[in-house]
Amino acid sequence: MRMEGLRDRTKHFALRVVRMYSTLPKETSAQVMGKQVLRSGTSVAANFREASRARSDAEFISKLGIVEQELDESILWFELLVESGVVAETKLASLRQEAEELIKITVTAIKKTKAQKK
Repeated sequence: MRMEGLRDRTKHFALRVVRMYSTLPKETSAQVMGKQVLRSGTSVAANFREASRARSDAEFISKLGIVEQELDESILWFELLVESGVVAETKLASLRQEAEELIKITVTAIKKTKAQKK
């Protein structure tokens, strides 16, 4: 996938996380977990945008590493929201699937960039 497509895809992911957060119950536990996933989910797009403007392969790999971490953290918060009974699994399934797909793409990009450096 081209960088422009991933840039749009990570931004769309972030927007979906924002919309999901706005539907959460106002109880404290839901809001705490929601704010955490809001931070990590929106960070994915911001860090991918930074990666796309990297000045070196090392900077690109570093920023994509952060994208990978933020996606993994987002998945954790999705799991906690579901397992705590705050959100039905079916409501987060597509967001979680998108996060997992983005992780795979990100890891592949990191590996390819590292291999090209050798």
